[in-house]
Amino acid sequence: MPIRDDHALAGDLATEAGERLLKLRARYGFEDQQALRDAGDRAAHVFLVEALERLRPGDAVLSEEATHEERTDPRRVSARRVWIVDPLDGTREFGEEGRSDWAVHVALWEDGKLAAGAVALPAQGRTLTTAEPPVLSRPEPGGRIRIAVSRSRPPQLVRDLADLVGAELMPIGSAGGKISAVLSGEVEAYVHSGGQYEWDSAAPVAVALASGAHASRVDGSALTYNRADPWLPDILVSLPDLAVTLLAGIRDLQSPRRKPNASA
Repeated sequence: MPIRDDHALAGDLATEAGERLLKLRARYGFEDQQALRDAGDRAAHVFLVEALERLRPGDAVLSEEATHEERTDPRRVSARRVWIVDPLDGTREFGEEGRSDWAVHVALWEDGKLAAGAVALPAQGRTLTTAEPPVLSRPEPGGRIRIAVSRSRPPQLVRDLADLVGAELMPIGSAGGKISAVLSGEVEAYVHSGGQYEWDSAAPVAVALASGAHASRVDGSALTYNRADPWLPDILVSLPDLAVTLLAGIRDLQSPRRKPNASA
């Protein structure tokens, strides 16, 4: 692979990892879903880590599939440049025949900010990157807000928020799939309060911010990455004009003055 700038490299690596995962999926089939999922996680991790070690040898890497010792290495937290990767975001969906809502995430955190990122959606045949950020779609005037949520565990806060603002909940698999859906116009927002890890959102948030979307914690504070503890409690990604409404709704729901189970 020729020398590329960070934006292009993120896109190249995410796309190549995704193509390898598609071939692996075809070779394994879906009879043993767990074996397929395990093989996918490992193969994509090895490819991305080895490629970054070769192409960006001075940079640190934080991967979902890294060992505990690698994740907690203090040299990673103090590094200027850290690649945050999720080799296979949506492992569950990857192992299910016909599902396309899984992704590969590659992001660069440099000098305290997201500097580059890419989200490959291999089964959809597309990669979203900070090299060429997607153009945000605008919802139809008067249309109902659509919020992407977990297929199996939509947080109570999000269900309450949907009731409050009159939104429709749209189940989508991976976090990368959910945020990509905001950028492609399939939904207007993604809200999650059940906790996730930095690699679940770093790359899609990098692309979202480059596209002009809103991305923050649910209290409106900035998202930060490459912390000693990579756990991220909550996240909100939305079209920019909708963020004020959603943040206000969340504040109302979390207000101590609000009665428990009060009707919206």
